[in-house]
Amino acid sequence: MTDDTFRVLELVLQGFNCSQILAILALDALGREDPMVVRAMSGLVGGMGCGKTCGTLTGACCVLGLYAGRGTADTEEAPELSLMLAELNDWFDAEFGGRFGGTTCDDITGKDPGLRLERCPQMITDTFRKIADLLVFHGFSPASLSRGENE
Repeated sequence: MTDDTFRVLELVLQGFNCSQILAILALDALGREDPMVVRAMSGLVGGMGCGKTCGTLTGACCVLGLYAGRGTADTEEAPELSLMLAELNDWFDAEFGGRFGGTTCDDITGKDPGLRLERCPQMITDTFRKIADLLVFHGFSPASLSRGENE
């Protein structure tokens, strides 16, 4: 197991969910803590609370936005954000959509807590690695917000 896998399992055991875990992993990589960001990600958990689009996917989109999105009136969204989001969605659909019959939380887990525990931690780990790959490929550092908002 990798360090990311252990960290994901640790966070699962602490009661955090998919989108929250991705936010915590990104904040860890940045050397930051932000309970408000983690709390905000709660709105994406369980397919936005109703089994719709997987919280791992929507959370991952938010993490890309953390790095490349617009944060203040005097900053601009990085032009790469739209492409990174499209690439992430295509990858997620190819990686998990076919395997589980779709990319909604209900497709992936079948509303079965056992399947959620079996499938989701590895999906979160794989998706976090994909986020890092996308960031690096598009010129961002996963350890820095240097191309985005610094504070």
